[in-house]
Amino acid sequence: MKKLILRSVLIAGTTITLLSFDLPKGWTSGGTDMKEYEMGIDKGAGQDGRNTATLKSIRNGRDFGTMFQNCLPDKYIGKRVRMTALLKTKDVDGWAGLWFRIDGEGSKDMQGFDNMKNGKTDRSIKGTTDWTKYEIVLDVPLKSTNLAFGALLAGKGQIWFDNFNFEVVDNTVPTTGSGKEEYMPNKEPINLNFDN
Repeated sequence: MKKLILRSVLIAGTTITLLSFDLPKGWTSGGTDMKEYEMGIDKGAGQDGRNTATLKSIRNGRDFGTMFQNCLPDKYIGKRVRMTALLKTKDVDGWAGLWFRIDGEGSKDMQGFDNMKNGKTDRSIKGTTDWTKYEIVLDVPLKSTNLAFGALLAGKGQIWFDNFNFEVVDNTVPTTGSGKEEYMPNKEPINLNFDN
């Protein structure tokens, strides 16, 4: 795959370099040292012989690589959202996972985040695994301006990922990551007599 450095950006306190690969429409790539990773479409490697996305270490795999996209949060504002996707791994010696981030107005104003390692619990994936469905649940506060999501590989190995889905869930479904619950709207009026 031919690589072309586009720009460096600050994401969640880490500077990553964005590069151009033969990526599917709507997706971009990033990571801390992109010379370490290849990513794109693996034709026929998905379930039932369909195409799937892949990310593979090609050198030392000392850092991390990610394939991701951004979208507007409009239809999810003030709601709890469950993101699911399928992920398969081979010889992952660091860790891998899905990630989901809710951005606010500033570049450092994160409203919510979970990458399956730094959420409420460590659910990161290691070693070799078959296709498995994983989920991340986050609130999308009123001040949200962007949703960012994708899959990442830290260290050596290879991952395949497919079938991202987003659905609104109710508050009985617990969140999996960090967030700013104080920015979520109340379900109904509260403390109307100022007794609490």
